[in-house]
Amino acid sequence: MKKLHLLALPLVLLAAPALAQDLTPAETVKVDSIVTDTLAKTGVPSASIAIVRGGRIVYAKAYGKQSETLKDADANRPYQIASISKQFTAAALLLLEDEGKLSLDDTVAKWLPGITGGDRIKLRQLLSHTSGLQDYWPQDYSFAAMAKPTTPQGIVDRWAKKPLDFEPGAQWQYSNTGYVVAGLIAEKAAGKPLLAYLQDKIFKPLGIKAIDQDKAIGPAFPQGYGRFALGPVRPETPSAAGWLYAAGELSMSAADLAKWDIARIDRSLLPADDWQEQETPVKLTDGKDTGYGLGVFAAVRDGRLRIEHSGEAVGFISENVVYPNDKAAFVVLTNSWSAGAASAIANQLSATFVPAPKSAASAEDEAAAAKARQVFDQLRDGTLDRTMLTEDANYYFTPTAIADYRASLGPLGDPQSFTASGKPALRGGFVIRGYTIKYPDRTLRLSTFFDPASGKIEQFLVTPTGQ
Repeated sequence: MKKLHLLALPLVLLAAPALAQDLTPAETVKVDSIVTDTLAKTGVPSASIAIVRGGRIVYAKAYGKQSETLKDADANRPYQIASISKQFTAAALLLLEDEGKLSLDDTVAKWLPGITGGDRIKLRQLLSHTSGLQDYWPQDYSFAAMAKPTTPQGIVDRWAKKPLDFEPGAQWQYSNTGYVVAGLIAEKAAGKPLLAYLQDKIFKPLGIKAIDQDKAIGPAFPQGYGRFALGPVRPETPSAAGWLYAAGELSMSAADLAKWDIARIDRSLLPADDWQEQETPVKLTDGKDTGYGLGVFAAVRDGRLRIEHSGEAVGFISENVVYPNDKAAFVVLTNSWSAGAASAIANQLSATFVPAPKSAASAEDEAAAAKARQVFDQLRDGTLDRTMLTEDANYYFTPTAIADYRASLGPLGDPQSFTASGKPALRGGFVIRGYTIKYPDRTLRLSTFFDPASGKIEQFLVTPTGQ
């Protein structure tokens, strides 16, 4: 039910033909390896994934043990997606606003009496975690009260009538309570249960089979697991009914969640301005950016717009990452809440299919790298051109230093690679640049200081890395 993170602004649009291809055999092997290796390292029993490329689902597969009773992993089985449900609750309020049934600028008090600060909290602040309402489930375990059934009103009565943690809009603080309040308001405006409204407006039109997670429990469904520290993996006891509601009540398959991601990519089903509003990070009253829109994190990472949310229910962790401008998405659903397998898999899939663009080295950086390699080769041969060095560097390179460089580096021969590491930095009036030098059996580190005025080298130190 919680966020577990872990980002609005269209940027790079990659060529669709390259993205629209089905997975090659090599890519399939890579994906399978990512998932199975991560499950093995973390002890998570199973994962179900879906990959969207070119705006369509190109891969969906389940791995591992989904429960004590289900023999084979089936990608069609629904996992509890927990807080990923929040974007659907937010979408419901956006649609209700389109229908003229409410405004996101309404106060909570207009719809629900008795909420602390309800006369000051706007509906959009419920959806952006800026309301100040105290979160009813901040723990990463099920606390004692969760062993007994509850209702949305029961949660509201216990947590939404406490003093605010801060004035509405002043801070960002994750609050499941705010989403329970939002769900109750959505139901009042829609005149029907929230899940029924979502079925009519979103799930049925998109062909998504979504069910209440309280009903996705039993021998026919994936089972949640946990562990204490590095102890044995054990089945978890689900929470009693009613604890997730609008903050995280949904269960669905990875492929069904991917259908929603495709609607986001295509700007379909919801009006385009609703998608944009959901993905636009909300600002606090002091102007600071929260990095969170209405039910989703939104940020530009490595020049790409990334929309993300994760979820945690008892025994389950899920991750959903969408790159709208790249027409790509990665859904990872796992059945253990005692390891970060979901985010690890999603990040590796993202790096595989939507790699960070390589920044082009400047002409100055390229010239510096060429000069560093030239001096390195000279030192290997013992033929140092001192005109390339500053006065201090020439002082450092005594005949003994040059002899030791030649004796230790010369026998290594030509390195396999000589690459820049990190970004140039300034210190003491010099430009610091680092390089990694790799040989078959060892890796060396080179630290250089360049004088920006003369282009000469102030420092040139080669050291071992232990690798």
